[in-house]
Amino acid sequence: MAAVTYTLPFAPGGFIEYLLARPDVAIAWKQHTEHVFLERLADGTLPIEAFKHYLIQDYLYLIQFARANSLAGFKTKNLEEIVRSAEIVLHINREMSLHLGYCAEFGLSKEDMLKVEESQACTAYTRFVLDTGSSDDWLALQVALAPCLIGYGVIAKRLYSDPKTLREGNRYWKWIENYAAEDYDEAVRLGIALLDKHAQKVSPSRIEELVKIFIHATKMEAGFWDMGYARI
Repeated sequence: MAAVTYTLPFAPGGFIEYLLARPDVAIAWKQHTEHVFLERLADGTLPIEAFKHYLIQDYLYLIQFARANSLAGFKTKNLEEIVRSAEIVLHINREMSLHLGYCAEFGLSKEDMLKVEESQACTAYTRFVLDTGSSDDWLALQVALAPCLIGYGVIAKRLYSDPKTLREGNRYWKWIENYAAEDYDEAVRLGIALLDKHAQKVSPSRIEELVKIFIHATKMEAGFWDMGYARI
């Protein structure tokens, strides 16, 4: 029996590039990566209470993000991918430690943040990701996680290199630096390479299903910024 071959709409290693260039993705992606919350963070005019609310919800989000990556380890039988998921969880744990140090500068302790109820935006987003991981396969879960991983890298790079971004005297500059750092950029590159590798193995119809997951998760990311900006 002859092997089935697929004609995919992108070259090998080009899934993410293809994904972000799609018009249906681009609309949601722009809403996520160019949100007014980020523009005001960059120019230093974002009210501190809005940022503190975001920081608290982001900490609560990271707990669920760690759960989702632990689930990714369970969803695969490939040892290399299991190890990769474990490494990501450890990286999240280190990120959360740094996050706590940064939050302390704004008068927020771990105990204070854990007492706060998850916002509807946080719950909706994280449970969508976890539900995708529970009901679908490993690749679908990775795609649902991608707008966060890739998006923060894109956001930070843009704001870091933008001459309009205020550096001196901007209390949020450190946040931009953290996500523009080499270690985060490396995590983004590894994540993209993994998605590009596995997307090459599925059918065109499956690609369309994955695109829908990515768009929905991206909209959830934009909703997270909406949540923070609603405090203004």
